[in-house]
Amino acid sequence: MSTTCPWCAAPRDAGPTCPSCGAIYAKAEAIKAHGRAAAPPPATAAPVRGVRSVGERSPDDGSTGEWHEVDDAELERRFCVGAIPVALLLAILFHASGLGAALQRIFLTMPVHEFGHAVSAWFCGYAALPTLWLTRIPDTRGWLAPLLLSAALGSLIFRAWHAANRPLMVAGGVLLLAQGVFTFGLQEKTAQMLFIFGGDGMGMILAIALMASFFFGKRTQLYKGSLRWGFVVIGAVAFVDMYATWWVARSNPDVIPFGTLNGDLTDASKLVEVYGWEITTLVNRYFALGIACLVALALVYAWGVRRAGREVRARRLAKQMAERLAASQEAAAG
Repeated sequence: MSTTCPWCAAPRDAGPTCPSCGAIYAKAEAIKAHGRAAAPPPATAAPVRGVRSVGERSPDDGSTGEWHEVDDAELERRFCVGAIPVALLLAILFHASGLGAALQRIFLTMPVHEFGHAVSAWFCGYAALPTLWLTRIPDTRGWLAPLLLSAALGSLIFRAWHAANRPLMVAGGVLLLAQGVFTFGLQEKTAQMLFIFGGDGMGMILAIALMASFFFGKRTQLYKGSLRWGFVVIGAVAFVDMYATWWVARSNPDVIPFGTLNGDLTDASKLVEVYGWEITTLVNRYFALGIACLVALALVYAWGVRRAGREVRARRLAKQMAERLAASQEAAAG
């Protein structure tokens, strides 16, 4: 290859065009050699695959990881910004009406509340069977529940390792460690107190996890099957319903659900009458846990929105680069 421009003899630049005369080196060489420029190569789709509407996916659009599953990054960014705030706002408005609050409690809150009892019991080594209004938990620990839970967590860690998903590996390891501590490190009375508190306590954590799942699993049915929309609604409704009680209870203790249900003491009555909690302690612990849950959700929300914005910008940049490449190829061919 010549070290000078075939058109003006200026020192050759590393780029495709001469900085002195503007000639395209390949075209100038063809004219010098054959008296005309070479015919342009057949048009292919490859150079312009990225020339699409802003946010629309293409095979080389700059997407990373599971975002390759997202066809329209801009629409997904709008969903990430609005889904959880809108769901929480609608849940608050619905809860403000007496009928709405009753429907929330019956159909959405109680399953999450009972799973809160069950999950807390499982981590403490107890077998638990949640139903709509009651979670059946034996008086003593067994071996089957801890074995099944540890196997499930071990499978989660293995699959995360196989997929090179380090955050999920860490989460699985933390949960497995927590199971060991709660199962072998807590006395039975303390464990029983914990899973009684876990009705609304773990229930609020599960509700936050349901909402936070909106930002994950784009290769799974969470995204492909639109399960995340149902989860974010269930999570928002359940959290608002559970946390509203303890928010109001700071100034009005009469809203605390003391008494009996199905012939058994309610969770609040057990914690106060059986385990000796002060009413202020009961309220403050639920209230503080709710605040911690909201802070955790806010952090995940900020991360999810930021990530969505980064994907939109990556696709815009890929689109611009594809347009410039197409323009350059057209200029070279002309």
